[in-house]
Amino acid sequence: MTSRERFLSALACRPLERPPVWIMRQAGRYLPEYRALKEKHSFVQMVRTPPLAAEVTLQPLRRFPLDAAILFSDILIIPEALGQPYFFRDGGGIGMDYALDSAARIRALATEGVADRLSYVPAALQLVRADLGEDTALLGFGGSPWTLATYMVEGGSSSDFSRAKALFFEEASLFGELMERLVDALVTLFRMKIEAGVDAVQIFDSWGAACPGALYEEMSLRWIQAVIERLPAGFPVIVYAKGMAQHHAALVGTGARALGVDWTVDLPSLRDALPQGVAVQGNLDPVLMELDSAVAVRETRALLDRMHGRSGHIVNLGHGITPRAHVENVAALVETVHTYRP
Repeated sequence: MTSRERFLSALACRPLERPPVWIMRQAGRYLPEYRALKEKHSFVQMVRTPPLAAEVTLQPLRRFPLDAAILFSDILIIPEALGQPYFFRDGGGIGMDYALDSAARIRALATEGVADRLSYVPAALQLVRADLGEDTALLGFGGSPWTLATYMVEGGSSSDFSRAKALFFEEASLFGELMERLVDALVTLFRMKIEAGVDAVQIFDSWGAACPGALYEEMSLRWIQAVIERLPAGFPVIVYAKGMAQHHAALVGTGARALGVDWTVDLPSLRDALPQGVAVQGNLDPVLMELDSAVAVRETRALLDRMHGRSGHIVNLGHGITPRAHVENVAALVETVHTYRP
């Protein structure tokens, strides 16, 4: 069985001898070859330049026998394509060139021509697929409409999301206009990725936990569902909503084929609570990649033991790999999954 077949079998919840494994943010600053490239090119330049994006995507695949590659990119290419560029603040966090602080600015978002402005995405995917061949799964990703809206309305990273929440509570119609624009742009992006050959897409609802629990479906999930409903029927979509696993029934209701969950969740219990055809992805604590490799091996094996006998599991971290991760720990994690025997 190829890695690609294994990954798709896990998404379909078919029994496997071992689960597939890939790592969120598996390309990045923990790799010396990425740091060397970053000295010559900015993050945004690498995202927008297909040969560079393809190179960064492939770097971890050259080191580790991962079952899937995920295109190096950023969720903020969507607001950028709509006319609201992003940048990285010197002190950390994301900044937008301006905040969506008026109806005029929201309505000025350039929804026409998004595909042309994102043409570098399928170009990079085609380069990756040509290098990978057909035996490894290829993934794409994007942010949820709500998560994207938080950056766009706040003008960047936020600690309280007060402006985004105010838009929802005080100007519901305008909030809906923004979300509809984001849904349209995300559907365009995901369709481009599907046409370029990805096997699945992942939607990151990174700031779903900012929503009041009783309003989570109205503020975020209905818009994720609107995206999924406009993709090809049955195409695999993984939804990752950090801190929101208690809403698993509503998350499944979006049409997600799999739920990615963070390290605070008891994964076997969640898997048992989900419908038979819905897979889970996760959920090792990313800090394990910064500790002694023996600890990473022990905890990876413990997760595999707890999930043994349950189909529909993709091994992953419960959030993105950190810049402080040790390369040897990533290798140990992947080796433990590949050689696992109960």
